[in-house]
Amino acid sequence: MQNHHKKIKRVIDINLSIVGIISFSPIWLLSILLIKLESPGHIIIRQTRIGLHSKPFTLYKFRTMRSEALLYEKSPSQEDDSRVTRLGKILRRYSIDEIPQFINILKGDMSLVGPRPELPFIVAGYNEEQRQRLKVKPGLTGLWQISGRKDIPLQDNLEYDYRYVREQSLKLDLMILFKTIPAVISGRGAY
Repeated sequence: MQNHHKKIKRVIDINLSIVGIISFSPIWLLSILLIKLESPGHIIIRQTRIGLHSKPFTLYKFRTMRSEALLYEKSPSQEDDSRVTRLGKILRRYSIDEIPQFINILKGDMSLVGPRPELPFIVAGYNEEQRQRLKVKPGLTGLWQISGRKDIPLQDNLEYDYRYVREQSLKLDLMILFKTIPAVISGRGAY
């Protein structure tokens, strides 16, 4: 992506994440209250993820799993995962658990659009082809999210990420952002 496009993308990221924080503030407050009432433990989890050029950063999410669940395990891939709380299932289904990542976007660790940031132990096992994902900032949403999320096998998920790295543009970002809303509302493939 050209330098000019990167600057425009960053301006869009900052402005839309501020709008997101303000717009979703009632949902933030309700989520905080309900998480606290449902189970003990932290409300927001902080987890190391791998970002642009393999740089680690702290990702923020609303806690959706029981407090005794290990922080560095593979994410749930089916609806009946016993680690996920009742409220957590709802937060995950509608991506409400991801709302704190607007802070990551403001900090510059993430972008609105890009491959999802991965856990260190998963990146440690990447081959050269899989490392292509690390050539762009990780995103809150991406091609994979608008195409079926966890209903899509992992190898196909990576193909969406490779495609994004190859074809990234402001036009593609805007298309993904536009299609994210119905994907989130439907909750398809989110566990």
